[in-house]
Amino acid sequence: MPAPSLDDLATLIAARRTSMLCDNDREVPVELVERLCSLATWAPNHKRTWPWRFALFTGAGRSRLGEAFAADMVDVGFGDEGKVAKTRTKYLRTPATLVVGSAAHEKPALQRENVHAVAAGIQNLLLGATAAGLASYWSSPPLNDSARVLAMCRFEPDVHLLAAIYLGWPQAEMPVPERPAPSLTVIDS
Repeated sequence: MPAPSLDDLATLIAARRTSMLCDNDREVPVELVERLCSLATWAPNHKRTWPWRFALFTGAGRSRLGEAFAADMVDVGFGDEGKVAKTRTKYLRTPATLVVGSAAHEKPALQRENVHAVAAGIQNLLLGATAAGLASYWSSPPLNDSARVLAMCRFEPDVHLLAAIYLGWPQAEMPVPERPAPSLTVIDS
């Protein structure tokens, strides 16, 4: 299969928007999310530790996710009452929330590489969501070691929670954000 052109890839990348303006009544098919997760696993992972962990929350599961995060926030004293209250309901903003974690590793260097591989995989997933017509938003979890959420996701207890990705069908076009030009240092001798 021929690779897409650089221009086609650049168009897709520039089309990606961070958005939660979604049709909450239109479900995101589980099969589509599975396909997006598969795209994530194509990110570089040179030690082949396969660190990606995924759990999809839909329907009432989104409320359960918020309650689990909020309970752990209260237990560890993270955030004020307002932040905890917001956490209880924020995963209802879109019809699907995908929690993404990175497997732990006993070697610190490989632990860091796992997190980097999962982050690169998330970008693949977000670009795939754009290509499929979905709106997406990568949110950092309020706690990256929430015991209740880790258990609910059926992840290992030492997984690092890296993202709560909101997914849904867009209701509006989002403007193109301004981007600064990259700074490239060239060393040729």
